[in-house]
Amino acid sequence: MAKLRPAKCYRKVERPYTRQSRKKPKKGYVKGVPGPRIAQFEMGTKKDYDKKLFLVSENNIQIRHNALESARMAIVKHIEKNIKEYFIKLRVYPHQVFRENPLATGAGADRFQQGMRMSFGKPIGTAARLKKGQKIFEVRVNEGAVSIAKDALKRASHKLPLKYKIVIE
Repeated sequence: MAKLRPAKCYRKVERPYTRQSRKKPKKGYVKGVPGPRIAQFEMGTKKDYDKKLFLVSENNIQIRHNALESARMAIVKHIEKNIKEYFIKLRVYPHQVFRENPLATGAGADRFQQGMRMSFGKPIGTAARLKKGQKIFEVRVNEGAVSIAKDALKRASHKLPLKYKIVIE
């Protein structure tokens, strides 16, 4: 399996190139998009809790689906050790499709490589687009467990690119 390109290649929020065909609208769809690696979007017990904590983005950014899953796992792992009753929700969904035009390297690569001809690229993953101030994760806990939940969100922010803040309601 090919190695993932670094996240810095996809971090900026730019308008993606998309095919727009009026004669053949089927060409506008990207085929073969891999599903997101996110296992669950809601975990825990749904009921009334005293406090809600949010992980909030401080910049416009794109976050890949594997980074979101990594952050989710960090939250769940820390909270399950220390708290009995909680509810966690991932509030964003990775819709944006990333494509890559892989170029061959090595001896003789120039004989069978197309270069930038037909360079639309194959889908390699998805990402969620976030605006400044958008909530990514929501953690609901009772009054005594706020510090543990805050620590869990801080650990999750280390798995994600750029800066985030924790808001308590």
